[in-house]
Amino acid sequence: MPRSLHSPRPPAALLAALVPPPRPQRLVRLLVGLHLYGVGGALLLAADLGATPWDVLHQGLALRTGLSVGTWSIIVGALLMLLWIPLRQRPGLGTVSNVVLVGLSVDLTLLWLPDPHTLPLRIAYLAVGTAVTGAATGCYIGARLGPGPRDGLMTGLAERGLSLRAARTGIEVAVVAAGALLGGTVGPGTLLFALAIGPLAQVCIPRMQVPERQCPGSHCE
Repeated sequence: MPRSLHSPRPPAALLAALVPPPRPQRLVRLLVGLHLYGVGGALLLAADLGATPWDVLHQGLALRTGLSVGTWSIIVGALLMLLWIPLRQRPGLGTVSNVVLVGLSVDLTLLWLPDPHTLPLRIAYLAVGTAVTGAATGCYIGARLGPGPRDGLMTGLAERGLSLRAARTGIEVAVVAAGALLGGTVGPGTLLFALAIGPLAQVCIPRMQVPERQCPGSHCE
């Protein structure tokens, strides 16, 4: 008897759709990348020399509401996914994981990260945080399990006629301006991150991409 067209997909088929082979590599790179992205963001926040553009907004919202920076990262990420609907962007496992895990990682890292009391240590936090964030970007994007909510907004706008450069620049300028008005820290670290993240991602993503495995039928695990 043929299976009903409306019957639920078996768990194995659902897993294969969410996480194509090689699954362990993809999941490890996704989780490590998202955790390190939060660590990098926390280092930049602790340096107090200017946060990443989106963390300027999260920090400003945190100062106004009393909620943590990581909590606002999660809230903003979830709201951005709602904007994907009219833009017809499709989330993946990596998208949902990005919303939750980066914010948690930021807050957890800030709990144990020593406060830098000297300018050289703050500069070291800034440099290490920027480098870690670049490597983390290559790691989680290289897992190929779906873009982050902020990346999806950028590509969705680009598909509606804007160039990727115009979409990214417009979004990040608006985000930094809103965050600064709310009290978020804008400084040389913000500029350094904006200038460095593109080249760092360009170097890291090709080196950290999970290779596509070609295999017949459903024997690829």
